[in-house]
Amino acid sequence: MVKQIRIHGRGGQGVVTFSELLALAAYYDGKCVQAFPSFGVERMGAPIESYVRISDEEIFRRDHITNPDYFIIVDETLLSNKSILNGLDKGDIVLVNSTKNEDDLRKYFAIYPDIKIKSIDVISLALEILGKPIVNTALLGAFGFLTGIVSASAIKKAIKEKLGDKGSDVVAKNIELAQKASDHFNPHKQFCVIPGEMGLAVIKK
Repeated sequence: MVKQIRIHGRGGQGVVTFSELLALAAYYDGKCVQAFPSFGVERMGAPIESYVRISDEEIFRRDHITNPDYFIIVDETLLSNKSILNGLDKGDIVLVNSTKNEDDLRKYFAIYPDIKIKSIDVISLALEILGKPIVNTALLGAFGFLTGIVSASAIKKAIKEKLGDKGSDVVAKNIELAQKASDHFNPHKQFCVIPGEMGLAVIKK
């Protein structure tokens, strides 16, 4: 079965790079993949979409994705435009980059009561680890954990392949970022403050 993902963001937010990373990770998991963008006005900050199809069999479709299984919203300000939600259906998963929680975001999806909304502030994670608001690998880690479509090992391979020319330190930090975003949704991990330490400890149950 083909899984279809539609990504919404703005120019300069790395939407196309994210779709390429996701497709590459799926490829490393032995899947057939397809990834391509759709540009409107090609300028920084303009709304753009990108599409990814992942399947166990060869993919013959080449059209834009109008009825995705998964939505990824890189910029939550786009939610004010209701048309980007066209194609939402029962059981779909929407992953939103936001400081708001799922309950606060649900107002944007009032006519879609049966979807699953997942929220994560990937910008804060990226600033903490990379020192820059580059969110591709964080979204990749979060999406991989939430859906199980791509494995953690394939995500690491994709990051190494895509970012390898930027140096081993950049690769290591982006793998760390992907893992931390994954941990955000992992119910089998808990975080606690260590007295006297500036940070959090992760305890596996």
